[in-house]
Amino acid sequence: MTKRERRTFSKEFKAQMVQLHDAGKSRAEIIKEYKLTSSTFDRWVQQHRDSGSFEEKDNRSPEQEEMIRLRKENQKLAMENDILKPSRADHGTKVDVIRNNTHKYSVSAMCDVLQLARSTYYYEAKIRDKKDEELPELILNIFKESRDNFGQRKIKIELEKRKWTVSRRRIGRIMKEQGLVSKYTVAQFKPSRTSCNESEVGNTLNREFNQEEELNVIVSDLTFVRVNQKWHYICVLVDLYNREIIGHSAGPKKTAGLVQRAFASVPYNLHRFKLFHTDRGSEFKNQLIDQALETFGIERSLSNKGTPYDNAVAEATFKTIKIEFVQGAVFANQHELDLQLFDYIHWFNHIRIHGSLDYLSPIEYKLRDLKKIV
Repeated sequence: MTKRERRTFSKEFKAQMVQLHDAGKSRAEIIKEYKLTSSTFDRWVQQHRDSGSFEEKDNRSPEQEEMIRLRKENQKLAMENDILKPSRADHGTKVDVIRNNTHKYSVSAMCDVLQLARSTYYYEAKIRDKKDEELPELILNIFKESRDNFGQRKIKIELEKRKWTVSRRRIGRIMKEQGLVSKYTVAQFKPSRTSCNESEVGNTLNREFNQEEELNVIVSDLTFVRVNQKWHYICVLVDLYNREIIGHSAGPKKTAGLVQRAFASVPYNLHRFKLFHTDRGSEFKNQLIDQALETFGIERSLSNKGTPYDNAVAEATFKTIKIEFVQGAVFANQHELDLQLFDYIHWFNHIRIHGSLDYLSPIEYKLRDLKKIV
């Protein structure tokens, strides 16, 4: 059994978490979305307020060291206890059949036919009644955790992860009762492009969007967002292997510099990239970008002129970003946009489930494949 790698956090990451909290994001949301412990996050906030330093040696007392050790032991004991708990037989299907037919037949007769003790039925039915009361609140929580984006299909997947079996029709009925409307119900419109890259580089990718190797093909595109009544722009780099956003940037100008900053944010070795594909936007036509691609041995690919489907994954990703992040958002300045974009992309990569990835997040999908290899 491989040992679980311990997470480490940079000073910049810790500072971003504190800034998110200072900017109004709730403590609970930060802890849940970034998979932090409450004590870790609270310690960062306290360190920032007390000393401005995130170094443990500058802030941690001997008592805190002992508390961390004890907490780890308690977590291990809780895990072992859960594993050793015996499982219960599930009579759910029989209980549902009886509940759905009590208007036609007696409970006693149906229990005899299904070979289910009446005491078991009444016990299970009582639990089911309680779960029926909990379901609307659970659906509401999942919807809010998705940032008002998930519809019936993805909520059903999330419920299944929590061991709930609920039909999409029932989910839709509860969503209607709760007044939950996904952002995807709002029609979206694309702005027309005003310039074109006339490079002779061809469409090497040729719409082969399903890649089996990580970082084999990277696609990119840009979109716009309002910042203090002015247009600013967002650039992202997407790995076709698992649809992960591996690099991003934002700024007031739609230039090649924006693309270069997105490349600079990539946490992986650029020598692993084999192909970089974009549409023919003029911001992707720049000598510095070409030189960088040549330095790292990355082949270039461009969509055919006037054919957006050649860059369909990037187009779809930006449609998602527009609906889930840009739509209805108001950014006071560039710093606020950078902070919120960082937070959204973390959620996109680590938490948001994707239909094209068997309803896993990009990171979960990659980890699942790594486990298969091991």
